Amino acid sequence: MKETIHTDDAPAAVGAYSQATTDGDLVFTAGQIPLTPDGDLLDDASIAVQTERALDNLLAVLEEAGASAEDVLKTTVFLDDIDDFDEMNETYAGYFDESPPARSAVQAGALPKGVGVEIEAVAVVE
Repeated sequence: MKETIHTDDAPAAVGAYSQATTDGDLVFTAGQIPLTPDGDLLDDASIAVQTERALDNLLAVLEEAGASAEDVLKTTVFLDDIDDFDEMNETYAGYFDESPPARSAVQAGALPKGVGVEIEAVAVVE
């Protein structure tokens, strides 16, 4: 049975979606952008800082669902500019151990609120 996930440690959903949903076995997160839980948008920050904030948000949502970075099976990274890939990747690598999840990274036409990166994940819930 589907359950919605919400935490105050990540930005609230700003539309008709949940921060994440789970069926008890898998958790699917919404895309997380560099927006603080208090609503500060980091759209002018470097891609490294934006990636860090997006991943911190993602991990907060996963924690609320009972998962962690080690439980992530797949991520999708949306970049405003694919030329930012190396900077994003360097920061991203620090969030996952020696067995990182599968990942796709694509350049998107435009991201919400004009940010440079958005990241979503699928994780197993133990």
